[in-house]
Amino acid sequence: MAHYVLVGQRKSRGCYISVDRRQWQRLPLAVPLFLRGCDRNGREFLDFTTALNVSAGGALVAARRPLRPSTRLSLEIPSSPLPRLSLSPGTVNSLKAKIVRTTNKDTYHLYALRFNRPLL
Repeated sequence: MAHYVLVGQRKSRGCYISVDRRQWQRLPLAVPLFLRGCDRNGREFLDFTTALNVSAGGALVAARRPLRPSTRLSLEIPSSPLPRLSLSPGTVNSLKAKIVRTTNKDTYHLYALRFNRPLL
């Protein structure tokens, strides 16, 4: 099911209407996570950062480290240690993703990430 959202693109007669055809609805959840990958120089890194919104197909992450589009990353969600038996089967705390869009701000970068496999 696609979710349609009005965004600011010019259309005839002065209307600003466009359709955003996302497959999954974004949830405005601030989720602390570790971002793991290789930087522009090929050095491995592990940064503590925050997802600003999340959907079944990806997330928007704010980070200080400059990265290139198409960079492959691992998102690791911190959790308290629990006995193995208390975790549900299929519980995931690490997701593989790829940067599909970057937005550079003064002191941080926004990365639109697509998960390798949707959560649903």
